[in-house]
Amino acid sequence: MKTVVVTGASTGIGAACVNLLAQNGYLVFAAVRQEADAARIAAQPGAAIVPLIFDVTDPGAVAAAARTVEARLGSGTLAGLVNNAGVAVPGPLLHLPIEDFRRQIEVNLIGQLQVIQAFAPLLGAGAARMGPPGRIVNMSSVAGRFAAPFLGAYNASKFGLEGMSDALRRELMVYGVDLILIEPGMIATPIWDKAEQTDLAMFAGTAYAAPGRRMMKWLVEEGRRSPGPEVVARAMLRALTDRRPPVRIPVVSNRFTDHTLRGLLPARLVDWLVARRLGLLKK
Repeated sequence: MKTVVVTGASTGIGAACVNLLAQNGYLVFAAVRQEADAARIAAQPGAAIVPLIFDVTDPGAVAAAARTVEARLGSGTLAGLVNNAGVAVPGPLLHLPIEDFRRQIEVNLIGQLQVIQAFAPLLGAGAARMGPPGRIVNMSSVAGRFAAPFLGAYNASKFGLEGMSDALRRELMVYGVDLILIEPGMIATPIWDKAEQTDLAMFAGTAYAAPGRRMMKWLVEEGRRSPGPEVVARAMLRALTDRRPPVRIPVVSNRFTDHTLRGLLPARLVDWLVARRLGLLKK
């Protein structure tokens, strides 16, 4: 039975990935942070899903989880590592507390590398194991290709993940381990319920108060109208199973308007269009 590790598996995209993998005959190690989520996963009848409990920012817990998976694998290779764990910290960069920015990078970028380093030997990178090399799937975002106001910290983490992944993919060729990026657009998950409760009070009295509320309202409304996480899970399965998958798999409702067009328009024009829509143009 092929084995895959999925981080951020408690809800949303991560949970959809875990379920689809289990339905397709994989043994799945589902990584979560809370004991309650682990107990819920362990209680699922008949599914080949094993919970792991760790925070991607905790090196000791990550290393212990890798040892747990290694014990189950024996001398075989891990078929896949799906790096889905992440957070989104909103707010205008001029006023965003540095500790919040640091947390965003710690979870979404440094944590991803920490997990990759811990599990890479099980994928066949630098360790003698029986079986074909595994693959890494990094869950990026269209926000790693297009930077929106009030999501600058999140953009920085995803732009960084894109660059880090390109370098890693080329470095891992010496071991035959592939790395694929998934770039979801707006996806309907419980994250929008959390986003609706975002406290923007610290930005009251700044030039960004009204535009920030406008942006958050649009994000929540569009997010709830978007496709469900199953479309991302299908892209993840493609990344793990296609003989030669593309290095990037966008998951957007309209590939041209939601992904390609932004890169074709002049940057100054895009700046103006975004600022006009949010009320960020100087009066």
